[in-house]
Amino acid sequence: MPTVSLRYSFRQPFHAPADRAFAWCTDFRSSDADLYEDGRSRSVRWLAPDALVMTDTPARGSGGARIARMVRIFPEERAWTNTHLTGPYRYSQFWYRIEPDGRARSHLLFHGLKLERHGRSVAPAEVARRARAEGRSDAATWRSKLAPALDQDLAD
Repeated sequence: MPTVSLRYSFRQPFHAPADRAFAWCTDFRSSDADLYEDGRSRSVRWLAPDALVMTDTPARGSGGARIARMVRIFPEERAWTNTHLTGPYRYSQFWYRIEPDGRARSHLLFHGLKLERHGRSVAPAEVARRARAEGRSDAATWRSKLAPALDQDLAD
């Protein structure tokens, strides 16, 4: 079964200093699943101060797959990775980095490598189209759900 690599990136601004935004983004909790409003549940198992396994279980009857991810945190770089261990996109990996924009603002730099398995060969134009669609979808989630929650939680 052919596997295609969907590579995409985006930038998401925050109304918060970089250190505070990074702390918010890497404070992984089971209640984080509530941000997505799709009924999923999440478990978080810390393995070390800089490593955890996060497992999302879809709402009953949603047809989604249970997904376990290994998250590694790099505080000195304000960065973290998220690697799928199970689920339909196993071994896909996502990189996150928070960068300052002055004292009171920051932004997320996101790079995704989503691996999709297909029953047939996929033309390069289709791979590019799928990568753009994934980038738009992930950026929209950050723009509409995660960044507003961060801004609200960190409002002075």
